Amino acid sequence: MFDIIKKTMLTGVGLAAMTRDKIEEMAKELTEKGEMTEKEGKELVDELVKKSEKAKKDLETKMEGIVEKVLGKMNLATKEDISKIEKRLKGLEKEETAE
Repeated sequence: MFDIIKKTMLTGVGLAAMTRDKIEEMAKELTEKGEMTEKEGKELVDELVKKSEKAKKDLETKMEGIVEKVLGKMNLATKEDISKIEKRLKGLEKEETAE
């Protein structure tokens, strides 16, 4: 039973969305029902919290990649592009005032 629950909770976005409080609540319920020991509950909480944090980071990385790809296809100016233009403008303004 413990393995089935653990595998179920380790699915992508679902895991990323889990908070520590929710994980602790679930482990407490399973412990109270006698489906796992208190020690197993603590181990489950620790493991799921770590995996939840990793899943959140992985999801964030994937989403950033998707957004960058979409923006690239839209041919929009990036912050870097705008920064380069601002530097060039400042350089041109300095040249203009120096003349």
